[in-house]
Amino acid sequence: MIEVDFTLPESALTVQQGVGDICSRYDMDYWQRCEADKRWPEEVWAELAKGGWLGLAVPEEYGGGGQGLLELAVATETLAASGAAGGSAFTYVLTPGFGALTLARHGSAEQRAALLPGLATGEIETCFALTEPDAGSNSLAITTSARRDGDDYVINGQKIWITGVQRATWMMLVTRTIPAAEAKPRTNGMTVFLVNVPEAVAAGRLSFRPIPKMGANTTPSNMVFLDDLRVPASSVVGQIDQGALVLWDILNPERILLAASALGGAEVALRVGVSYAKEREVFGRPIGANQAIAFPLAQVKAKIELARLMLYKAAWSFDRQLPCGTEANIAKLTASQAAWEAADAAFQTHGGMAYSLEYPVARLLTDARIGKIAPVTEELLLNHLATQVLGLPRSF
Repeated sequence: MIEVDFTLPESALTVQQGVGDICSRYDMDYWQRCEADKRWPEEVWAELAKGGWLGLAVPEEYGGGGQGLLELAVATETLAASGAAGGSAFTYVLTPGFGALTLARHGSAEQRAALLPGLATGEIETCFALTEPDAGSNSLAITTSARRDGDDYVINGQKIWITGVQRATWMMLVTRTIPAAEAKPRTNGMTVFLVNVPEAVAAGRLSFRPIPKMGANTTPSNMVFLDDLRVPASSVVGQIDQGALVLWDILNPERILLAASALGGAEVALRVGVSYAKEREVFGRPIGANQAIAFPLAQVKAKIELARLMLYKAAWSFDRQLPCGTEANIAKLTASQAAWEAADAAFQTHGGMAYSLEYPVARLLTDARIGKIAPVTEELLLNHLATQVLGLPRSF
């Protein structure tokens, strides 16, 4: 018989407790102020770094915790559920997710030695640059080019919705070393580079412009411009023209960690909605006594628990280097839907007061809406399930 154990391992419980202890010192008002002031949650980030929680996925030989994606997902979920919600919890995806996981699996010995110790302490931060204005969800159609010139590559192109450039030391940059029209198969000819952001900016070869956003303003998103940016061949992550292999190991964890962020956002929205439903009295009784208020909140609770099961399964599969694309997509789909329904239910529970910025529901609703379109739309997640799982004909 095969024993199935649904309890979190001790390592994940330790992460949950440690990150939770830090977050307990920062109330909802703190996160409200960070969003209103468009300010990075510096105090929380510093405590996470001091406690070693940013280095969870860094191998122990480089000073990290030697943990996997499951522990990172639990940390992200805990951070979001504390009040950070989906937008601010994205901070936890940037360096531990994009940097540590990718380099630990695909970085050269020199890259790991140079970057992983700094990632473990929080001294080094990373960002990820894939999306382009004319190649949003169709990642294979990117046109940012990297051309070989002696011992270097010269990169030109433009990226959009690149989060965290302002703080990043290094950028994981996805390029085309073979144009999409010439690549056979389509996944061939992609190459991932490590770019030193401060050096590239100082040289005038990388520039960026923040994009005004309706929410998630603790982490600015940017247009990025690359003009004859010269990088050494040693900055390639993985192999030339085989960057798709690296990319899948970036995109699947990204979806899993953003599912964790959405799930934590759903938890905090549910908590806010339930609390108001207990306190607010109309017609001589708490509004939570009315099924029209109680049932939507109860439905959200059920959907949160279902999404959590798939989230943990997806992370568990990635850590064991098992196929996890379908699980990652389902986790992202269901967690984002739960977050949106939780925020919407909390908003409806608050009635007219939901429009008051004295309450956090407007921020929670805005944060939750992001998950239905980023970093991949619900439609593309469903398309994967339709074509790759159910075997239905492709629509493109």
